[in-house]
Amino acid sequence: MGGDLKPFRSDGCSDFPNGTYQQRKLWLRCCYQHDLSYWQGGTKLQRLVADHDLEQCVRSVGEPAIAKLMLAGVRVGGSPYWPTYFRWGYGWPYMRGYKTLSADERRQVEAMLKRQASELASILKHPTKR
Repeated sequence: MGGDLKPFRSDGCSDFPNGTYQQRKLWLRCCYQHDLSYWQGGTKLQRLVADHDLEQCVRSVGEPAIAKLMLAGVRVGGSPYWPTYFRWGYGWPYMRGYKTLSADERRQVEAMLKRQASELASILKHPTKR
């Protein structure tokens, strides 16, 4: 078992702007969705999919250059082996690395998502920097 899962939290786009100067939260929802994937962690392939989903989401709000820049940033800075608060699998104790979630870990994720369901729905519907 990988330890106990911490409650989901997000700081938006971490050390990157949440949007443009004119639209300050333009791609913030993309970052929250990405953070949900990073909080859970999993395999190297799951991380790659999450990172490309972030790129596509930012591209879909009309910012293809920013999308490429963000993809490069998360690919370099999101490794589970960096001791950062935004690493892949940050909901679990440090050094979990890349691996499929066990049945117990999946149950922990599902239970936490249920406990935080209304908060998560609110965040995704009305994103603000928290």
